[in-house]
Amino acid sequence: MTDRPSPQISSRKQPRQARSTDLVTAILDAAVQVLAKEGAQRFTTARVAEKAGVSVGSLYQYFPNKAAILFRLQTDEWRRTTAMLSRILEDADRPPLERLRALVHAFVRSECEEAEMRVALNDAAPLYRDAPEARAVRVAGGPIIEAFMREALPTTPEATRALAGGLISAALSQVGKRFSETPRSRQEIEVYADALADMFCAYLRELERR
Repeated sequence: MTDRPSPQISSRKQPRQARSTDLVTAILDAAVQVLAKEGAQRFTTARVAEKAGVSVGSLYQYFPNKAAILFRLQTDEWRRTTAMLSRILEDADRPPLERLRALVHAFVRSECEEAEMRVALNDAAPLYRDAPEARAVRVAGGPIIEAFMREALPTTPEATRALAGGLISAALSQVGKRFSETPRSRQEIEVYADALADMFCAYLRELERR
Protein backbone atom coordinates (compact mmCIF):
# COMPACT_ATOMS: atom_id res chain seq x y z
CA MET A 1 0.00 0.00 0.00
CA THR A 2 1.52 3.35 -1.02
CA ASP A 3 1.42 6.48 1.07
CA ARG A 4 -1.21 9.00 0.13
CA PRO A 5 0.53 11.97 -1.54
CA SER A 6 0.41 15.29 0.28
CA PRO A 7 -1.51 18.09 -1.44
CA GLN A 8 0.41 20.92 -3.04
CA ILE A 9 0.57 23.62 -0.39
CA SER A 10 3.18 25.97 -1.78
CA SER A 11 2.03 29.16 -3.47
CA ARG A 12 2.00 28.92 -7.26
CA LYS A 13 3.98 32.13 -7.62
CA GLN A 14 5.14 35.08 -5.57
CA PRO A 15 3.65 38.53 -6.23
CA ARG A 16 6.20 40.86 -7.81
CA GLN A 17 4.19 44.00 -8.54
CA ALA A 18 2.27 46.19 -6.11
CA ARG A 19 -1.04 45.19 -7.67
CA SER A 20 -0.22 41.50 -7.26
CA THR A 21 0.88 42.04 -3.67
CA ASP A 22 -2.37 43.85 -2.93
CA LEU A 23 -4.31 40.95 -4.46
CA VAL A 24 -2.56 38.36 -2.30
CA THR A 25 -3.08 40.53 0.78
CA ALA A 26 -6.80 40.83 -0.01
CA ILE A 27 -7.05 37.05 -0.44
CA LEU A 28 -5.32 36.35 2.87
CA ASP A 29 -7.38 38.96 4.73
CA ALA A 30 -10.54 37.41 3.29
CA ALA A 31 -9.30 33.94 4.23
CA VAL A 32 -8.89 35.00 7.86
CA GLN A 33 -12.46 36.31 7.91
CA VAL A 34 -13.91 33.21 6.23
CA LEU A 35 -12.00 30.88 8.53
CA ALA A 36 -13.11 32.76 11.64
CA LYS A 37 -16.75 32.79 10.52
CA GLU A 38 -17.16 29.43 8.81
CA GLY A 39 -14.50 27.28 10.46
CA ALA A 40 -12.15 24.86 8.76
CA GLN A 41 -14.88 22.47 7.60
CA ARG A 42 -16.75 25.09 5.56
CA PHE A 43 -13.67 26.93 4.36
CA THR A 44 -13.55 26.96 0.55
CA THR A 45 -11.65 28.84 -2.14
CA ALA A 46 -14.97 30.03 -3.58
CA ARG A 47 -15.96 31.65 -0.29
CA VAL A 48 -12.54 33.27 0.04
CA ALA A 49 -12.64 34.63 -3.52
CA GLU A 50 -16.13 36.01 -2.99
CA LYS A 51 -15.13 37.68 0.27
CA ALA A 52 -12.00 39.14 -1.35
CA GLY A 53 -13.97 40.41 -4.34
CA VAL A 54 -11.83 38.53 -6.86
CA SER A 55 -12.45 35.69 -9.27
CA VAL A 56 -11.59 32.12 -8.31
CA GLY A 57 -9.25 32.12 -11.30
CA SER A 58 -7.32 35.06 -9.89
CA LEU A 59 -7.04 33.29 -6.54
CA TYR A 60 -5.72 30.14 -8.24
CA GLN A 61 -2.90 32.14 -9.80
CA TYR A 62 -1.32 32.24 -6.33
CA PHE A 63 -2.92 29.42 -4.33
CA PRO A 64 -3.64 26.04 -6.00
CA ASN A 65 -6.20 24.93 -3.41
CA LYS A 66 -7.62 25.73 0.01
CA ALA A 67 -4.83 23.79 1.73
CA ALA A 68 -2.32 26.24 0.26
CA ILE A 69 -4.24 29.21 1.64
CA LEU A 70 -4.57 27.65 5.09
CA PHE A 71 -0.91 26.68 5.10
CA ARG A 72 0.05 30.26 4.27
CA LEU A 73 -2.02 31.51 7.21
CA GLN A 74 -0.42 28.91 9.48
CA THR A 75 3.04 29.70 8.16
CA ASP A 76 2.55 33.40 8.88
CA GLU A 77 1.52 32.49 12.43
CA TRP A 78 4.54 30.23 12.92
CA ARG A 79 6.85 32.94 11.61
CA ARG A 80 5.38 35.50 14.00
CA THR A 81 5.98 33.09 16.86
CA THR A 82 9.56 32.45 15.72
CA ALA A 83 10.20 36.19 15.47
CA MET A 84 8.88 36.61 19.01
CA LEU A 85 11.18 33.82 20.24
CA SER A 86 14.14 35.48 18.57
CA ARG A 87 13.36 38.98 19.79
CA ILE A 88 12.97 37.94 23.42
CA LEU A 89 15.36 35.03 23.90
CA GLU A 90 18.26 36.64 22.02
CA ASP A 91 18.12 39.88 24.04
CA ALA A 92 21.58 39.66 25.64
CA ASP A 93 20.94 42.77 27.77
CA ARG A 94 18.57 40.78 30.02
CA PRO A 95 19.39 37.78 32.26
CA PRO A 96 18.21 34.42 30.82
CA LEU A 97 15.49 33.77 33.36
CA GLU A 98 14.12 37.28 32.90
CA ARG A 99 13.93 36.58 29.17
CA LEU A 100 12.17 33.28 29.79
CA ARG A 101 9.58 35.01 31.97
CA ALA A 102 9.03 37.67 29.30
CA LEU A 103 8.59 34.96 26.67
CA VAL A 104 5.99 33.11 28.74
CA HIS A 105 3.96 36.29 29.22
CA ALA A 106 4.17 37.26 25.55
CA PHE A 107 3.27 33.75 24.38
CA VAL A 108 0.27 33.33 26.68
CA ARG A 109 -1.06 36.77 25.74
CA SER A 110 -0.66 35.93 22.07
CA GLU A 111 -2.43 32.60 22.49
CA CYS A 112 -5.40 34.28 24.16
CA GLU A 113 -5.61 37.17 21.70
CA GLU A 114 -5.57 34.86 18.67
CA ALA A 115 -7.38 31.88 20.21
CA GLU A 116 -10.23 31.74 17.69
CA MET A 117 -7.90 31.72 14.70
CA ARG A 118 -5.52 29.22 16.28
CA VAL A 119 -8.36 26.77 16.97
CA ALA A 120 -9.56 27.06 13.38
CA LEU A 121 -6.05 26.54 12.01
CA ASN A 122 -5.58 23.53 14.27
CA ASP A 123 -8.77 22.03 12.85
CA ALA A 124 -7.38 22.60 9.35
CA ALA A 125 -3.95 21.14 10.13
CA PRO A 126 -4.68 17.66 8.67
CA LEU A 127 -4.79 19.30 5.24
CA TYR A 128 -1.10 20.25 5.32
CA ARG A 129 0.70 19.08 8.48
CA ASP A 130 2.41 16.09 6.81
CA ALA A 131 3.73 18.07 3.84
CA PRO A 132 7.53 18.64 3.73
CA GLU A 133 7.02 22.41 3.64
CA ALA A 134 5.10 22.29 6.92
CA ARG A 135 7.74 20.22 8.68
CA ALA A 136 10.48 22.61 7.53
CA VAL A 137 8.69 25.69 8.88
CA ARG A 138 7.80 24.06 12.22
CA VAL A 139 11.41 23.41 13.19
CA ALA A 140 12.58 26.99 12.58
CA GLY A 141 12.41 27.95 16.26
CA GLY A 142 14.51 24.99 17.44
CA PRO A 143 17.96 26.61 17.08
CA ILE A 144 16.78 29.70 18.96
CA ILE A 145 15.69 27.63 21.94
CA GLU A 146 18.86 25.52 21.82
CA ALA A 147 21.06 28.62 21.88
CA PHE A 148 19.07 30.06 24.79
CA MET A 149 19.38 26.85 26.79
CA ARG A 150 23.17 26.81 26.28
CA GLU A 151 23.32 30.33 27.66
CA ALA A 152 20.92 29.66 30.56
CA LEU A 153 22.57 26.35 31.56
CA PRO A 154 26.21 26.61 30.40
CA THR A 155 27.52 23.84 32.69
CA THR A 156 24.60 21.43 32.28
CA PRO A 157 25.12 18.37 30.05
CA GLU A 158 23.89 18.83 26.48
CA ALA A 159 21.36 15.99 26.73
CA THR A 160 19.82 17.57 29.84
CA ARG A 161 19.64 20.98 28.15
CA ALA A 162 17.95 19.43 25.12
CA LEU A 163 15.43 17.66 27.34
CA ALA A 164 14.70 20.85 29.29
CA GLY A 165 14.25 22.91 26.12
CA GLY A 166 11.91 20.32 24.64
CA LEU A 167 9.86 20.05 27.83
CA ILE A 168 9.47 23.81 28.18
CA SER A 169 8.52 24.23 24.51
CA ALA A 170 5.96 21.42 24.61
CA ALA A 171 4.48 22.51 27.93
CA LEU A 172 4.23 26.15 26.87
CA SER A 173 2.47 25.20 23.65
CA GLN A 174 0.02 22.73 25.14
CA VAL A 175 -0.76 24.65 28.33
CA GLY A 176 -1.14 27.91 26.43
CA LYS A 177 -3.51 26.27 23.96
CA ARG A 178 -5.65 24.77 26.73
CA PHE A 179 -5.74 28.00 28.75
CA SER A 180 -6.74 30.12 25.74
CA GLU A 181 -9.74 27.94 24.88
CA THR A 182 -11.72 29.94 27.44
CA PRO A 183 -11.99 33.77 27.20
CA ARG A 184 -9.68 35.33 29.80
CA SER A 185 -9.34 38.75 31.39
CA ARG A 186 -6.02 40.58 31.31
CA GLN A 187 -5.55 39.94 35.01
CA GLU A 188 -6.20 36.20 34.58
CA ILE A 189 -3.63 36.08 31.78
CA GLU A 190 -0.98 37.85 33.86
CA VAL A 191 -1.54 35.65 36.93
CA TYR A 192 -1.48 32.48 34.88
CA ALA A 193 1.63 33.49 32.94
CA ASP A 194 3.42 34.41 36.17
CA ALA A 195 2.66 30.99 37.68
CA LEU A 196 3.81 29.21 34.53
CA ALA A 197 7.00 31.28 34.39
CA ASP A 198 7.67 30.55 38.07
CA MET A 199 7.59 26.80 37.34
CA PHE A 200 9.90 27.04 34.35
CA CYS A 201 12.38 29.28 36.16
CA ALA A 202 12.41 27.01 39.22
CA TYR A 203 13.07 24.04 36.93
CA LEU A 204 16.08 25.72 35.30
CA ARG A 205 17.46 26.84 38.66
CA GLU A 206 17.26 23.27 39.90
CA LEU A 207 19.08 21.98 36.82
CA GLU A 208 21.75 24.63 37.27
CA ARG A 209 22.18 23.69 40.95
CA ARG A 210 22.76 19.98 40.28
